[in-house]
Amino acid sequence: MVDDHVLMREGLREILEMQPDISVVGEAGDSTGAVAMVELHRPRVVLLDVEIPGADVTDTVARLHEVSPASEIIILSMYDGPYLLQRLLALGIRGYLLKTVSRQELVTAVRNACADDGRIILSVSRRSLAQVPGGGPIGALSPRELDVLQLAAQAMSNAQIATRLYLTEATIKRHLSNIFAKLGAVSRIDAVNKAVAASLISGHHGDERSPARPGPKPGSHH
Repeated sequence: MVDDHVLMREGLREILEMQPDISVVGEAGDSTGAVAMVELHRPRVVLLDVEIPGADVTDTVARLHEVSPASEIIILSMYDGPYLLQRLLALGIRGYLLKTVSRQELVTAVRNACADDGRIILSVSRRSLAQVPGGGPIGALSPRELDVLQLAAQAMSNAQIATRLYLTEATIKRHLSNIFAKLGAVSRIDAVNKAVAASLISGHHGDERSPARPGPKPGSHH
C-alpha cells in the first residue's frame, strides 16, 4: 500500500486484512519508499495513491514495473481525468479506482488483479471512460512517445525534439514512425490532431498554427 496519509493506510490495511486470502506485506508514503518496498517484497498487487510525494505517478509506475515486473498496480485516486487515465493505462496498470469505491469493490479489485485473465479494473465515470477510445489506451503510446508528440505539436523539427529530449534524430524518427502506426496517422499533423482529440496531449500547436503577427502600421512609432 502506498499513500502519504497514515490514516488512509491504516484503513486500507484493516479492510484488506479482514479477508482470509489477503495480507499486507508493506507500506510506503512516497515514491522513493514505494520503489524500495516493492523491490524488497515483490507484492502481487500494489495499491498506489495517485498523489504521493516525490516523483510523478507515471514515473513511479514505470519504476515499479522495472523493479517488480510481476506486480500488478492498482491506482487509487480522487480524480477522474481521462488524460491521466490514458497515460497510466498505456503504462500497463491493472486498475484505476476512485476513492469513492466501497470496501467490497476494493477487495474484489485486489482479488481480480491476482487473477491471470488480463482484465483491466476500472471504477471511473462514464464521461471519463468515453474519452478513452475503445475503453482503453489509443495505441498504448509510451510516455516517451507522448513527449515526442507533444513537442511535435509545438511545431518543433525532429532535430529540435532530439535536442530537447537528449536523443538522436534517428531515435525521434523511429518514435514518430511508431506513433503513426499506433494512431493510424498519415502525418505529423494528423497524429497531433488525433492525440489532442483523445486528450493524450494538450492542444498547443506552437508556430505551426499561429497566425502571422502583423507589422507596425504605416506612420506608427514603437
